[in-house]
Amino acid sequence: MNKHLIIVAGGSGQRMGSTVPKQFLLLAGQPILAHTLQAFFDYDPQMNTVVVLPQEHLSTWQNLVQKYSIAPPHSLAAGGSTRTQSVAHALQTLGGTGVVAIHDAVRPLVSRATIEQCFAQALIAGACIPIRPITDALRRIKGQENTAQNKEDFFTVQTPQVFDLQKIKRAYSQIGNTPYADDAAVMENAGYPISTVMGNAENIKITTPFDLKWAEILWALQS
Repeated sequence: MNKHLIIVAGGSGQRMGSTVPKQFLLLAGQPILAHTLQAFFDYDPQMNTVVVLPQEHLSTWQNLVQKYSIAPPHSLAAGGSTRTQSVAHALQTLGGTGVVAIHDAVRPLVSRATIEQCFAQALIAGACIPIRPITDALRRIKGQENTAQNKEDFFTVQTPQVFDLQKIKRAYSQIGNTPYADDAAVMENAGYPISTVMGNAENIKITTPFDLKWAEILWALQS
């Protein structure tokens, strides 16, 4: 079965308080995006990989590839004005059949076990996402009212989200201009069921300075 990977790297660095896009910030001496690429390359060196970047960041990334000798092979695609549009553009570059993982560039600490389980389940069910339990108490606030919720009924969602390639392409062909929270929501809207596996706790999305500091600690612990 052909395996494809789309890494969505559209961050601006605004929440980081940085002029450098967050996917280009350094973690353990390498750009965050480089670590993300390496995690999937270590799982399957033959995977067809597409990195989606804003048009204005393509040359910056190519320079970083040279500067830091980033080895995992990949092609580049220019993103759209939203994440949904960026994924749609990348999907258009993929032909044939197989499964495709769609992953956030700023989740460099995804484990091999999470990647393996998502691919394995997607091959069976057509769509699989990694989830994590909520540990804090949960309340729903709407207007002036707030009510306690059963946290056992809710989970946070990670990436990679892995799908049958033809199904996710069909799902994306139906979206129009509707915004979606993630790729699983696009699939769900098209009528496809979503399977889940348990992700790894270290698979955080680096969006703030605190996240980057926490990622540095996690990286040091597993090195």
